[in-house]
This record gives sequence, structure tokens and C-alpha cells, in this order.
Amino acid sequence: MTSQSDLRNVAAPGVPYFTPHQSPPSGSALPLSEQPVHKDKLPKLFEPLKIRDAVFPNRAFCAPMCMYSCADGKLTDFHMVHLGGIAYKGAGLVMVEASSVRPEGRISPEDSGIWEDAQIESLSKIVTYVHSQGHHLSVQLAHAGRKASTVAPWLAARGRSNTATADIGGWPDNVVSSTTTPWSSDYPVPRMLSIAEIKDIVKAFGDAAVRAVKAGVDSVELHAAHGYLLHQFLSTATNQRTDEYGGPFENRVRFVLEAIQEIRSRIPQGMPFFLRLSGTDWLDTAKYPGAWDIEQTIRLAKLLYPLGVDLLDVSSAGNHEEQKIPVHIKGYQTSLAGKVKKVLTEEGGEAAKLLISAVGGITDGAQANQILEEGQVDAVFIAREFLRDSSFVMRAAKQLEVQVRWPLQYQRGTFGRVQPRI
Repeated sequence: MTSQSDLRNVAAPGVPYFTPHQSPPSGSALPLSEQPVHKDKLPKLFEPLKIRDAVFPNRAFCAPMCMYSCADGKLTDFHMVHLGGIAYKGAGLVMVEASSVRPEGRISPEDSGIWEDAQIESLSKIVTYVHSQGHHLSVQLAHAGRKASTVAPWLAARGRSNTATADIGGWPDNVVSSTTTPWSSDYPVPRMLSIAEIKDIVKAFGDAAVRAVKAGVDSVELHAAHGYLLHQFLSTATNQRTDEYGGPFENRVRFVLEAIQEIRSRIPQGMPFFLRLSGTDWLDTAKYPGAWDIEQTIRLAKLLYPLGVDLLDVSSAGNHEEQKIPVHIKGYQTSLAGKVKKVLTEEGGEAAKLLISAVGGITDGAQANQILEEGQVDAVFIAREFLRDSSFVMRAAKQLEVQVRWPLQYQRGTFGRVQPRI
């Protein structure tokens, strides 16, 4: 017989307001014995993934996406709804957008920041909510380099300059890079960083990681892709330096490796640490010899696991206006991630322990699961599809005929499984 205590609506622990305790969290697959359709094993998309001390309930991760909706780098109630809603509906991990480690490293004046302690509280509030739902929140640490001090894309689309001038909160005279060439003619002209400034930014990455830890995040990612500062140093197409940070491969990866070591040394041992790289610049290497490509990505990937990076998040492009992205080829970025995974696995050793994720063009559950089942990657980051449908995980489960936990308050919407009385 059920006692009254069994009928208590238990509160989520550690939250300053009432919300029901979600255990297991939404997006977790029911045990095989409880699946309505017989299965010998769960689809890979719904297998949990353990990284250090974190256990993610599924492998459909929400990628960081700029929202251009902050004031002074602080997240707002908009981000609570945006990020919280995706977490609530079962994403295995939700990552906060590129958060600059320096004020001049923001892409736009309205970008997220983590360069000062005053920004901890707004992030912490979102962490608290996401944790109350049993889910994981990460944050991407970034510096835009020569792509800083620009306007939101819907403003740039009006046909005016991409540059955010001082009168609208920009800093076009304080944009920095590994080059003095702007991204394009309507972007700010950067100046080249001094070695002392590079060292300061390395420390800023570490300081930002400490703030993220204080806010309570479950993991951090270092952004070295999409033509932002660290990517600018990686590629000969944008690295014009002749000192210890320019020229040969070993010098061009130095900034990234120093930032990795700084961050890893300042976050808990049990905290997962991700790195995002562009797998290639998609440039004509005859015209731009030494431009970043998949071979150099693999070479760098072999160095990562011993330095404490747990997962390499492979994207592509963003570093040069002349890039030729093969958008007509389905899964063009997934294949890059798969190449990295294949080489590391075949070579074995410590490097093979590095987890690999894909991102870009992943739009449904069957596609995401196939990528995982083929062994190309260990997790998938999904971006725009979560914007179109924050219930992507639930829809993917239905497509793959897997019964997953729904949020308790939304159970009546479950696809043909739970029918609570009205």
C-alpha cells in the first residue's frame, strides 16, 4: 500500500525555490527492460557518457551559440529561458555561448563575458536552475581577436558596416590579433599582440576558468575555432608573426597549448575540459601554404589528452574571407571529426583516449545516432536544431523508438507512454 510520504512532491535539493526533483533527469533512457519496443541495446545517442566525474545522460549536447543579449557581459533572464529550456527538455549537456575572458575579446558589445567577478552571479543563477533539473551546464571561454567589436548579425544584415564603433559601445581601436589584416574591409583593423599581452591573455583564460568554477559549472571549453583569436594564431593564413608564436607548427600552436595548461591547472581534477578546433580553414593551400588543415588538426590532437583535454570538439572554417566551405556535402564537418578519431584510434596510446565530438548540420535523431554508431565520434554537438526545437532530444527518442524520461511536469505530453489523469 502506498503511504502518504510516497506521494510527497519532493523538492530538488539546493535550490532557493520549489521545483520537483527530477531523478533520473529528462532525456535519460529507461532501462531496456522497460522499453516499449524490445531492444538488445540502447541507441548510442542515448547511452550515458562518463567524462571524469561527470556522467551525461545522453550524447546530444547543445552547442554554444551567441545570442547578443548581454549587458556588460552579464547573462540575463533571456539566457535562463533559452538555456534552461533546452536543459529542461533533456539535452545531455548545455553549453553557454562564447564568453570572453577580456572585455575587448567580445565579438559584440552585447556578448557574454567572464572577465570579472561581477559576472559570476548571473552565470551561477543559470547553473542553479540547470542543476535543479539534474542536468549539466558548461561554458565556452573565448577571445574574438580580430573578429571583435562587431555588431549583431541581424544589424550587419542591414547592409551597413560590421564594425561596432565607440558610439554604440564598440572598441575598434583596441582589436588585437596575430596579424594586422582585418577579417574583411568592414571589420576593425587589428594590431598585433606583444608577447607580454599574450601572456596576460593566457592568464586571463585561467582567471575566467576559476570564475566559471565559482559559478558552479560542470565543465569548460576553450574556443580555438571559427577564426577567433587562438585560431588566428594556428593558421599561417592569419599568423604573420616571426617570433616564438609564429612560423612553424610548434610556434603557432604555442598560444593554444599555454592556454590549455593554464586552464587545466586551475580547474578541479574531476572537471571535464573540452577544446573546440576548426578542422580546416577550407582555403586553397597553394595560395595559402600552411593554412590550417585536417593534418595539422590531427597533429595537435595527439598532444591534447596528456595535457588534460578530455574531448576535442571538431568544427571548421571561420578564419578567412576566402574560405570555400563545401556546404553542399552532407556531414562535411562530421567527416573531419571522423578522420581525427580514426587516426587517433589506429595509433593507440594516450592520444587514443581523447574523446571526439562532431558539430554542424546535425538535424535529426537518426542522423545523430548513425554518426555515433559508426564510431566516427563519441558525442554530437547540436546547434541550430535546438533553436528550431528545444525538444530535439524527445523527438530523437521518438524517431529511434526509445522511451526516455520526460520532465515530470510535461509527462502528459509524452509520445504515447504516460497518460496521467487530468
